Amino acid sequence: MRIVFMGTPEFAVESLRALVEGGYNVVGVVTMPDKPIGRHGSVLQASPVKQYAVEHGLTVLQPQKLKDEAFVESLRALNAQLQIVVAFRMLPEVVWAMPTLGTFNLHASLLPQYRGAAPINWAIINGEKETGITTFFLKHEIDTGEVIQQVKIPILDTDNVGDVHDRLMALGAELVTQTVDAIIDGTVRTIPQELIAGKNASLKPAPKIFHDTCRIDWKHMNTKQVYDFIRGLSPYPAAWTTLVAGDKVTEMKVFETRKLTLDNNDSDQIGTIKTDGRTYLRVRLVDGLIDILTLQLAGKKRMDVAAFLNGFKVEEGMRME
Repeated sequence: MRIVFMGTPEFAVESLRALVEGGYNVVGVVTMPDKPIGRHGSVLQASPVKQYAVEHGLTVLQPQKLKDEAFVESLRALNAQLQIVVAFRMLPEVVWAMPTLGTFNLHASLLPQYRGAAPINWAIINGEKETGITTFFLKHEIDTGEVIQQVKIPILDTDNVGDVHDRLMALGAELVTQTVDAIIDGTVRTIPQELIAGKNASLKPAPKIFHDTCRIDWKHMNTKQVYDFIRGLSPYPAAWTTLVAGDKVTEMKVFETRKLTLDNNDSDQIGTIKTDGRTYLRVRLVDGLIDILTLQLAGKKRMDVAAFLNGFKVEEGMRME
């Protein structure tokens, strides 16, 4: 079977590696154009998928636009019977409908829950106890096609996005090859997402995350919500907040915290900082405290709280906003 693989980040590399090293016939790889990096954008960096594909002598296509006629013709010339999409862009119908056996996608959630660009982040932010990985055939509406296979995993209370990402990346690679085997064998049995969700199901979305999305809302979140929010964005893109001292505002990213209970005699306002100036930095919330363990100031390296307090004097009256 002639297969074209489409993907860009490290998450997709594991699936491509499983196909290549498993002896599947990958006749082409489609990925994003090289990305300018550096201060002046003068250096181009290939995507992780392209790097792997080049190392293994695979044909690589890097379209700026997926409807471009030259790209569509180059893709058609590969004569793929099946296309596999892992962490790539939304495809036009002229692309996903091209192979005789269709195009399937690997999505890092238990569809139909968490359709969208950031399913792992939002599952953790929302405090879910489990998530998973899904393969499904593409159709017009994004992330809505009929499900082929799913695998569930637990989300531990100590997991962050990096932890769950790595587990799903490995499981996803296995599921991709299992799905291809089922397609080759003709044993695929799909199920509409509507049947999985059930009637009147409340579906949670997973929209793309922007800088403003990542700001911690100390005033309106409780302790668990802040804790889940921070680990749901760690290590990337990272939750952030501002430390306010009079007119001075310092922005920082927060990567790791723990939840603490509130002293019954505590009457401080929400957002108040508590610290001994040496070993801990805690923030008052409506129902408890968040103990910040690792953080990063703008332009600095990530550090533990002791290193931060060693070089930054936190004075009375400072608060997080």
